[in-house]
Amino acid sequence: MEAAAPVARNRHVLVSALGVTQILAWGSSYYLPAVLAAPIAADTGWSLASVVAGLSCGLLLAGLVSPITGRLIQRHGGRPVLAASSLLLAAAHLLLAAANIYPLYLLAWLLMGLGMSSGLYDAGFATLGRLYGLGARGAITNLTLFGGFASTICWPLSAFLVQHEGWRFTCVCYAAIHLLICLPLHLCLQPRRLRRQESS
Repeated sequence: MEAAAPVARNRHVLVSALGVTQILAWGSSYYLPAVLAAPIAADTGWSLASVVAGLSCGLLLAGLVSPITGRLIQRHGGRPVLAASSLLLAAAHLLLAAANIYPLYLLAWLLMGLGMSSGLYDAGFATLGRLYGLGARGAITNLTLFGGFASTICWPLSAFLVQHEGWRFTCVCYAAIHLLICLPLHLCLQPRRLRRQESS
């Protein structure tokens, strides 16, 4: 019970940190084609439908592996899973930036799907549930509100980067964001051991 107390005191800090990473994860994955699809199609010659199909493949894989993600969080806590999502999303963006053939582009989105499965709402909610148990409802609601700002923040950011440096550079920037911002937040602000608070 004592081990859970510091976690309880830092609940707002933890939820805020997860909120920041949710904004960046959603904005750089699910919402990415909203801004980058047209420039990618124009640059590569692939059809717009083919470009958007990458997101569909990623979402399909994310759904298929989500039960595994949930079991990993239940067994080990959210810290290692969410940290892995930052690495996966960074790698996916670097591969996306380097994609010069369509199969490589699809492979990047499959990697993105693994990152989405381990880093978007489902993983965040499972982490909070694993940590706070029945008391996680308020934290989950707050985290949902954070995620709602993903398009508001990342669409203009993506558009600015694409306009000035191109879509490949934009992907590299998002890779850096996941490594330099999201990964440290996941590693430093989450407790190493997630334990549900026990009622006395």
